[in-house]
Amino acid sequence: MENNFDITNKVCVISGGSGVLGGTIAAYLLKQHAKVVILGSNKDRIEAKLESLLQISSLAMGFVCDVLDKEKVEKTRDKILEKWGRIDVLLNIAGGNLEGATIGENQTIFDLEMDDFDKVTKLNLNGTVIPSIVFGKVMANQKEGVIINYSSMAAQRTITRVAGYSASKAAMENFTRWMSVEMATKFGDGIRVNALAPGFFVGNQNKRLLLNNDGSYTNRGKTIIKNTPMARFGKAEELNGAVHFLCSNASKFVTGVVIPVDGGFNAFSGV
Repeated sequence: MENNFDITNKVCVISGGSGVLGGTIAAYLLKQHAKVVILGSNKDRIEAKLESLLQISSLAMGFVCDVLDKEKVEKTRDKILEKWGRIDVLLNIAGGNLEGATIGENQTIFDLEMDDFDKVTKLNLNGTVIPSIVFGKVMANQKEGVIINYSSMAAQRTITRVAGYSASKAAMENFTRWMSVEMATKFGDGIRVNALAPGFFVGNQNKRLLLNNDGSYTNRGKTIIKNTPMARFGKAEELNGAVHFLCSNASKFVTGVVIPVDGGFNAFSGV
């Protein structure tokens, strides 16, 4: 009997692979017998994460790679192809925020720092577009492949303070839909482009905003929990099932969509 969820030997490339979300899905995919490549900008973090992944499976590789440098991404792509001959899945998880693109509690939009806004836009938008083009070309030649972008609830709902992050993730969602149409209409129905929109998961970048030093919720954290019907933050591993679905043939007719994984935050009106 055919198993539409089988992803054995699929070559999965993960940008931001040394982070909490990227590292969690990397470990999960290895346990599903996929081949995994993690990319990141910090050599020490990539090496540390790769060491832990190799304890799960020998089918893991890691590269220091700036996703904003197209030439470096192309060189990394070529190394992957030299090793494994194809690329089946690209997960664009690399992203982030900067203080100057965030409106502080005692600030207004007029305090926005455009240099930081520009950097955040490049990281979240260009950092998705460039790998999608570089690795997507391989998929176009193969006539099959999957691209999964990581968006955010900040793109779908008005989340206060994170102006730059929200705008860049919203643009990335638009690019996801655009790229899905481009690939399907010009290179066939074997290539799918989708995105996940995680709700609130505590990570290195947002921990200070959501939790106090003693582990209790900040005021912002309390507001988020109040507006999340499941009344808790997400756990990184709770994204694994949605990613697995999108990687596999079980989602063969799914493209151009953004799937919320948010404990009901997006569905809740707050009243």
